[in-house]
Amino acid sequence: MAKKEEKKSISLKWRLFGLMLTFGLVGAAAVSVYVLVAFLQMPSLDSMLRETRLPTITFVDRDGFEIRSANRIMGTPVSMDTLPPHVWQAIIAIEDKRFFEHNAIDFRGLTRSMVANIRARRVVEGGSTITQQTAKNIFLTRSRTVKRKVQELILAFWLENRFTKNQILELYMNRVSLVRGMRGIDVAARELFQKPATELTIAESAQIAAMLKAPTTFSPVRHPERNIARARVILVEMVRQEFITIYQAREAATQLFAVTPPADTNVFRYWTNFVMDEVTSRLGENIESDLIVWTTLDSDLHERAANVMRRRIMDARDRDVGNGAVLAMSRDGALRVMVGGIDYQVSQFNRTTAMRQPGSTFKPVVYLVALEAGLTPSTMVHDAPFAIGDYNPRNFNERYYGDITLAVAFNRSVNSVPLRLTERYGLANVLRMAGRLGIGARLKREYSTVLGASEMTLLDLTTMYNVIWNDGVSVRPYAIERITTPQGQTVFRRDVDKPQKLLQPQTVAYMTAMLAEAVRPGSTGARARTQNTIGGKTGTSNDFRDAWFVGATNDLTLGVWVGNDNFTPMDRVTGGTVPAEIFRDIVQ
Repeated sequence: MAKKEEKKSISLKWRLFGLMLTFGLVGAAAVSVYVLVAFLQMPSLDSMLRETRLPTITFVDRDGFEIRSANRIMGTPVSMDTLPPHVWQAIIAIEDKRFFEHNAIDFRGLTRSMVANIRARRVVEGGSTITQQTAKNIFLTRSRTVKRKVQELILAFWLENRFTKNQILELYMNRVSLVRGMRGIDVAARELFQKPATELTIAESAQIAAMLKAPTTFSPVRHPERNIARARVILVEMVRQEFITIYQAREAATQLFAVTPPADTNVFRYWTNFVMDEVTSRLGENIESDLIVWTTLDSDLHERAANVMRRRIMDARDRDVGNGAVLAMSRDGALRVMVGGIDYQVSQFNRTTAMRQPGSTFKPVVYLVALEAGLTPSTMVHDAPFAIGDYNPRNFNERYYGDITLAVAFNRSVNSVPLRLTERYGLANVLRMAGRLGIGARLKREYSTVLGASEMTLLDLTTMYNVIWNDGVSVRPYAIERITTPQGQTVFRRDVDKPQKLLQPQTVAYMTAMLAEAVRPGSTGARARTQNTIGGKTGTSNDFRDAWFVGATNDLTLGVWVGNDNFTPMDRVTGGTVPAEIFRDIVQ
């Protein structure tokens, strides 16, 4: 009886063992099938390693400083050979001390992390190796499904068998996302410290490595105290692992600082959009490689102009002023400032290239015709009501001065005198003069054009005035000096135009003298007067829909427009008020 029970017990044990073995085999088979399915559903391993991105277009100012990049999703690829050792050592020290010793999974590190987390009753340490983190970065998704984790593990083992440790670390450094969704420690270095990763100091390397745990939580911009505290831990670990000396660590610790937020590049967006249009017109839409566009922008002056304009327009809100634009160019046509509006994030419409009525800022065209025909600033003319057919515009405030000099008529921006001059010398000659100055293509062939009823852009208008202050020599605006590859190969270089004499010296001398008088005390442009102002002209369109001022210093011509995008009138804002004040504040 006892033997039967013993046999029965042994038989039951074997059944249980067989059942467990069966469940184990079935489970293992299920896991194997699951892993196989996850593997088969992975994208091509080789394709995951290849970068598919649009070429990065980097815009630099006249001094070679980067002002903005288009299509940048990652920095310049880095390698162990090009980086200072302390850059990758800081990463190893804090993220994976045994990186060069273990395989895809560090079982010792994983066990240590589990024990620490159990003791703390929360997650205080991670167990992922750099290889596992690289696998996760390659997927470029935030999915946390079991299948994705299995795929990451498969990819981690594949990476360890396909690449050397150095190559895996390079993949990690080029794929990790730290700043605004962009990938790679090089772009982090550029965004945070305005330098490439190849120039990072020990302290800066530690601050970037501190972000790897949680880029936002340990950001030196948003949470500098957390970043600095973790960077100090990294410096200690670098000493323990004999990457740096205690003296280097102490010196680096004194160089840990809160990082100033990256500059708001939206202030340059009107400009870079304008330049990008020229790039594609020169090189075509299908740009295949990274490019550096060397522009003519004076970034300091541009930022000052943007700040001045925004402040002045905000101050004029109670006078129904909605927006504005500022443009500046050097005598040879190099565009130095292009502020297309007060806020690019609100409106991407570039008002420097918008068609608006120039008002009295067109009048110099008529006066140039008269001066070229033999009149002088001291020639007497008659200011009185004037009509041609049904067209009978009035002077501002309907005030008339009778017999006055040409210079006074220009200075007071009367309407009747340029109309009389046009009648005397012919509308065709006025339009031809406008054509010589580069603004005649879209003008209406009617007398209202004389008083600025035909639309043109701030760029057109500023160019016209620049010809006058350029001694009557032709000016062709340009924004790009050259375009190169990051390696320095030139793919485009600006051809220098052969200048043409458009105005006679005597005509230019008379006109510039009249423009100088137009900013004297008591004149319409008096508010634009500074020790740097050499002349200017105001303009206001019908019903105060547009207000302009175009003026010059010894080396720049600046145009300013204010108004409303929907063409609604402002509250009696003229070119001699807000636009002239914007000009003054910029050049003062």
